[in-house]
Amino acid sequence: MSKRIIKKYANRRLYDAKASKHITLQGIRQLIVDGEDVEVIDDTSGEDITRSILLQIISEQELGGRPILGSSLLAQLIRFYGHPMQDYMGPFLQTSVDAFMQQQQQFAQQMQKTFANTPAAAMNALASQNMDMWNVFQKTFFGEGSTDKPDPDDAGKDKPD
Repeated sequence: MSKRIIKKYANRRLYDAKASKHITLQGIRQLIVDGEDVEVIDDTSGEDITRSILLQIISEQELGGRPILGSSLLAQLIRFYGHPMQDYMGPFLQTSVDAFMQQQQQFAQQMQKTFANTPAAAMNALASQNMDMWNVFQKTFFGEGSTDKPDPDDAGKDKPD
């Protein structure tokens, strides 16, 4: 999938080149939530400033209702900058988040399978199976095109005059 290019102009406004309109940080956040890959380019220098914009979005989200990154975790992350293990921390965090996302996906699939096997789903499958059997019975007993309804043209033919 190609990246969605967002340009940041000198006036600090962000422009979505694909949609040909200005966009807010919240708009970029929604693109990411919807599965789009974005790349933010400084229009003046041509520099890739994606990380900076993503950090701004995270900062805004963290200031809202339910933060993901607690103070203790943030303090520990700060301590890793300049630490000999700094080069290992980024890949470790990425691997951890990837594993978490994979587990979430597997959990969602398992829940889907579990709820597909609810009593209501079982009753629905049983009713569908019974209808199929009933249709086979009707075709066998009454013939392919017949129904169990009497033919109105035959009314009174069996009755003596």
